[in-house]
Amino acid sequence: MTGESFISALGGFASGLWPVALSMALVVAGGRVRNGKRKRSLNECLHELRRPLQVLALAAKPPQPDNPDSLELALVALRDLDREVNGGDFEWERRPVEARMLAIAACERWRARAAEAGRRIGVLWRCGDVLADVDPARISQALDNLIANALEHGGGPITLEGLRHGDKIDLVVRDGGSPKSSRLRNHADPRRGHGLRVTRRLARGNGGDLRVGSLGRDGTAAALILPLAYERRPPE
Repeated sequence: MTGESFISALGGFASGLWPVALSMALVVAGGRVRNGKRKRSLNECLHELRRPLQVLALAAKPPQPDNPDSLELALVALRDLDREVNGGDFEWERRPVEARMLAIAACERWRARAAEAGRRIGVLWRCGDVLADVDPARISQALDNLIANALEHGGGPITLEGLRHGDKIDLVVRDGGSPKSSRLRNHADPRRGHGLRVTRRLARGNGGDLRVGSLGRDGTAAALILPLAYERRPPE
């Protein structure tokens, strides 16, 4: 595939879909390097992925470190794949981040995809003006995984709810219908079924965790539990 055709193919993805594809499919592929030939082939793929993404990044709006967009998340996933293939430490950049803005941005990335499926997506914020102590890119990846999972397996409207519990913030993705299949089921296709595992790893790397529960006919709730940095208080 030529560079131009690759860029054209990328343009066909829904706004929030392709960073999830990179973070789940490519990173898993990178972890399966067993010999020099496989490693060389994957490095060639990395080279061909890096070029069009860099071109797209140069043409895009300036990056927002605390509110990454889909392109920035794709570049993060590409760096993860490079690390899986060639070695290196997993990068974490934790800092105080507006949790509500992460939730709003995640819903915006998936709004068009949800509309295509005839579903609504929105934020219900119940924990005030709080800041989470997290890596914003990693938590954005985690939220994308949970929303994609709700779109693929659930039904009805999707709500991203923010709740406060002591020194923790819960970002809960709920869908409003009976799921087609269990999120926890092992898939025969090795390219599928990695979303919750990846999300749990991202949550724990940020000092949090992931909890998933069935709501019966009312759908499923997946709670991303994150550490609180501090709460902003209005000026006196």
